Amino acid sequence: MNAPIIDPLQGDFPEVIEEYLEHGVMKCVAFNRRGTLLAAGCSDGSCVIWDFETRGIAKELRDKDSAAAITSICWSKYGHRILVSAADKSLTLWDVVSGEKVTRIVLQQTPLQARLHPGSAMPSVCLACPLSSAPMIVDLSTGSTTALPVTVPDTGNGVAPPSRNKFPDGAPFTLTAACFNMNGDLVYVGNSKGEILIIDHKNVKVLGMIPISGGAVIKNIVFSRNGQYLLTNSNDRIIRIYENILPLKDGLGALDDLNKTIQEEDTVEKMKAVGSKCLVLFREFQDLITKMHWKAPCFSGDGEWVIAASASKGEHKIYIWDRAGHLVKILEGPKEAVFDLAWHPVHPIIVSVSLTGLVYIWAKDYTENWSAFAPDFKELEENEEYVEREDEFDLVPETEKVKESDINEDDEVDIVTVEKDPFSDSDMSQEELCFLPAIPCSDDPQQQEKYVGSSSKLIDSNYTGSPVSEENGQNGQAANNASSPLEEDTGGTQSKRKRKLSEKGLELQAEKVRKPLKLLKSSGKLSKTKIISVDQDYGSGADAEDGSDDY
Repeated sequence: MNAPIIDPLQGDFPEVIEEYLEHGVMKCVAFNRRGTLLAAGCSDGSCVIWDFETRGIAKELRDKDSAAAITSICWSKYGHRILVSAADKSLTLWDVVSGEKVTRIVLQQTPLQARLHPGSAMPSVCLACPLSSAPMIVDLSTGSTTALPVTVPDTGNGVAPPSRNKFPDGAPFTLTAACFNMNGDLVYVGNSKGEILIIDHKNVKVLGMIPISGGAVIKNIVFSRNGQYLLTNSNDRIIRIYENILPLKDGLGALDDLNKTIQEEDTVEKMKAVGSKCLVLFREFQDLITKMHWKAPCFSGDGEWVIAASASKGEHKIYIWDRAGHLVKILEGPKEAVFDLAWHPVHPIIVSVSLTGLVYIWAKDYTENWSAFAPDFKELEENEEYVEREDEFDLVPETEKVKESDINEDDEVDIVTVEKDPFSDSDMSQEELCFLPAIPCSDDPQQQEKYVGSSSKLIDSNYTGSPVSEENGQNGQAANNASSPLEEDTGGTQSKRKRKLSEKGLELQAEKVRKPLKLLKSSGKLSKTKIISVDQDYGSGADAEDGSDDY
């Protein structure tokens, strides 16, 4: 790219929160290879798959046997499988299309992270990093586990030194982080002694070692998407980037050749010599002022940017560096801690998980640039005097007559060859799962009962009132039932039917309008109930005749 002529302040990285996703309390997220689907693990044990194009839920995976919080989530190479690790020490492999559980394995310790083998389409092997034991290779088809070594013996007898960290029951443990390389034939392990071990996981053998200056505990270890760079996050508050010198496809074979060529009697020195031929320190990132700890570091999709979140509990800050080591942006969100981070594989989009369980989507704030649509268009900040050319408005300008075309019209245009996507590191030998059909969720019966109950209460509230109104309604209904024979014929329904008044009824209505209503001498005043009944009785001619006797 033309890096020198690009404005450094206009980098291709996110700048603002575009929107957020909300579904329960989400703890961790992971994109598929194309970035079209986003999987999120929740605190109730469910796994939600979002269609990232429409920002809608495409599928929800829920295990009835487990309701523990999800600790990590991982897609298979082609997106047909999802591996979920939970706080109840379980590993669950899901089929994405059918939504069915393929297998479930319970380990002895809680797996903080689990990664599927990246080299196979339907992986049956995964790498798990338990809470307080060594990383292990888990065979998902049989359930067998193989612990990986986390230290190199100081002597040549092959016996590892005893660990200083012990459980109360006497079992040693070492805080470690591990990941596969791009091809999946090697495992890179970072231990608590500040060492990166390169392990052949099939033969369970350490092939190389790279010591880190200071010997701080390695908390995270991540490969870039293209496999060329390795990132480590240590307890000394420094993020280190290493360049991978080994070939991407046959790294195991290259390591075997190195072990044969290097002649060293001391095992440790030989491991260091081999490790120096595998990884070379490229950059270091740290905050020299605040000396803060980092959380969830990772690469961008193309490996040009490095991001990490502040480990402080009361702030949602995301730091972005370029690969040269310059801090280019600090994204500040709500006053909530960051749980997890993920960069979109293709687009400049960052997804962050907050302490409250919301997923924030950070995107670039694009501004209108009309010169991008018309190269000849020039943006002016103020008016300028323009002098037109002599042939500017001619039908065929003189400049076009002189100009010769550099395009050879006889050359054939290739419209068959498909250019490879530079951001994709997966071949297309198998159909890749990019989208899921949207399935409408069925209505919750409890919600339906709630709505029905609320509507019935609303209806009841329309008929409830003071005791006086209830008494009036009863008197009015009794008068209508006694005086309206048509209502009795309709089966006692309360729907009223109007009929024409008789001549006598019309005369009584006219007389009522002309003369005020006279009160009875015996009662002194007329009750409200009787007034209402009289007004209702005027609805029919027969009732009007009965009412005329009272007055």
